[in-house]
Amino acid sequence: MNRVSFFLKEALRSIGRNPIPSFAALMAVLITTLVLGIFIPAVQLANGAAADVRDRIQVNVFMKTNATQADVARVRARLERTEHVKDVVYVSKAQAYAEQKKQNPEAYDLLGNVNPLPDTFRITPDDANNGSAIIAALQTKGVNGKTTPVDPKIGSTKESKNQAAKVVQITGAVKLSLGLLGGLLVVASILLISNTIRLSLFSRRREVEVMKLVGATDSFIRWPFVLEGLILGTIGGVMAIVLLGLAKLTILNQLEGVATLISRPDMIQFGPLIAVLVLASIGVAAAGSGLSLRRFLRV
Repeated sequence: MNRVSFFLKEALRSIGRNPIPSFAALMAVLITTLVLGIFIPAVQLANGAAADVRDRIQVNVFMKTNATQADVARVRARLERTEHVKDVVYVSKAQAYAEQKKQNPEAYDLLGNVNPLPDTFRITPDDANNGSAIIAALQTKGVNGKTTPVDPKIGSTKESKNQAAKVVQITGAVKLSLGLLGGLLVVASILLISNTIRLSLFSRRREVEVMKLVGATDSFIRWPFVLEGLILGTIGGVMAIVLLGLAKLTILNQLEGVATLISRPDMIQFGPLIAVLVLASIGVAAAGSGLSLRRFLRV
């Protein structure tokens, strides 16, 4: 117990001797932890949003205008037997007209009683990546290389994936940007803590030499410096968690729409997030201390 107390006192004394480097290291850990605290939920939110959009990808099968109810029933049975088809919803031309008119009433008022829309089957694939496979299964290649529908009453097929592709592209860019920023800050924090420990070692080099001469082991000499890094990392991590908690209480909880969005079942809860951030800040501090001690404790 006396040894632990001695190590703590030495670590705190070393921080007091080098206030500016210690403060810089502490702030680096704080900023890194803040970025990680934003990065983890942001990545989960981006993945969830992309997955939601991808789940809404559909393959639209448009019937010819002269298709009868018997043709519709036949085509529906064929679609339900097609591989990778999860669900088939039939939308009559009257339903499609009503939907489109509700979205753009002025344009459809000009059409009067004319309905140019065909009967449509909206197919939900079992996986967002299987839309193209479904379209391929609904087409056959002729001797001239051209594709024709497997049923003569199918007019055309189309996959609605543009929106999903844009969302996936945007979320990928967000994740990459935050990941690079987080990685750079982690490296900067490790180097700053390493530099702080190095300055502490340099300022106490005579004392360390004396300790070595009287028989002190390397582990005995190292522990105060290790604790110094861990203390800086822990303080920086705790400060970042406090700031994140205040932001959650004062900003996110006041925005009902955002609060609902971040309370998705697959989102990490604040408690586990705190544990992850504390471990990350301590890990960064330990890495910085280890790097410095490995390179500079040669007396």
